[in-house]
Amino acid sequence: MQRTAPDPRPEPDPDPPVGLPVLPDLVAHLAAAAGRTDAEPPGGGAPLRSAAAGYWERRGLATGPGQILAAPGAAPLLLALYAAADGAVVLPRPCSESYAPPARLLGRAVHRAPVPAESGGLPDPFALLETVRRAREHGDPPRVLVLSVPDDPTGTCPAPEQLHEVCEAAAEEGLWVLSDETRRDLLHEPHDTVLLSPAEMLPGEVVVISDLRATLLPASWPAALARFPDTGPGAELRTATLEALGALRSPLPGPLARAVTHALGEPDTVRARTATVARIHGVLTAALHHTLTEAGALCRPPRAGSHLYADLEPLRRPLTTHGITESGALERALAPWAARGGHRFGDDPGALRVRLGAEALLGADQELRQRVLDAPDPLELPHITEALTALSHALAALTAAGDG
Repeated sequence: MQRTAPDPRPEPDPDPPVGLPVLPDLVAHLAAAAGRTDAEPPGGGAPLRSAAAGYWERRGLATGPGQILAAPGAAPLLLALYAAADGAVVLPRPCSESYAPPARLLGRAVHRAPVPAESGGLPDPFALLETVRRAREHGDPPRVLVLSVPDDPTGTCPAPEQLHEVCEAAAEEGLWVLSDETRRDLLHEPHDTVLLSPAEMLPGEVVVISDLRATLLPASWPAALARFPDTGPGAELRTATLEALGALRSPLPGPLARAVTHALGEPDTVRARTATVARIHGVLTAALHHTLTEAGALCRPPRAGSHLYADLEPLRRPLTTHGITESGALERALAPWAARGGHRFGDDPGALRVRLGAEALLGADQELRQRVLDAPDPLELPHITEALTALSHALAALTAAGDG
């Protein structure tokens, strides 16, 4: 069992990547509602929640508007959900760096269970049961398990049988499952990847959440959704979450709600952009995977989203000659490629693991990022090939000194 502690390390020097250019269709809807002076009611108005219900209906989850809550971003949504569930939180190790901070703000205990070797996003089921047992022995009974399907930081998708075992274990322990499905529309090979939602396996115990900035919206437009079970306990949890959102007094801005509602309807322009983003991320993360594994790193092939998670432990000996003995130092060495050390995802700080993302290859300005959007093959663009070549050379330089 591992509990979180504040991270004393500073953020990496480079600013976070800003993503691809904004879809003009969304800009038009935001501008058309710019004169709206009222905010959305807490949890979102009826048009937005109806559009969200349709979004999940198209993905095989029967949903009504009364099961939906909208929030001005994933962080306040998680904060409200943790407050409503009222108990300790279990997270996979590693997992998104956004999951633990809201729990810390509430004073909730956070317990981590390691992911299996095959994929990230969910804990090993036996490790989960042991983590829950130990947490109860310490007086921190968990109430929430967060899963990530598909996963950030690893970019992998768990096999259905793995997911089924974890869902059974969670149900056995009486846990609410928060299923983060932010990247479910960013499968690199959608026809070759089987993706199931935990809500299909545990309809009454799963809350599905999604940060819309990963797919439908630009990174600077914070909006997130939660879909609650259509049950008595699900309705009670939704009510408690809504009360917590109301107490935060941070509603979704009215003009942004108009654009979000339009995006959730998924007109052709939005569908086309989502497919293009998935294709670009697939090409770029595959290129990153090739570069890292050629250098000797261990790395699961990414299947969704824009990130992958590399283990440079096989290269520890040469890296040590450069003073790189833990993930913070590895992060600093690879900072030009927006590296994030494994310690930021709850992983062992002493391990040489790091997340890299496709966003770091997109280019420094709007013009370059637009070229990526327009290119039939992003790998033919000079600024992308230069970034990949520079990464290859950097890895070679960091690992060559120990060869002799």
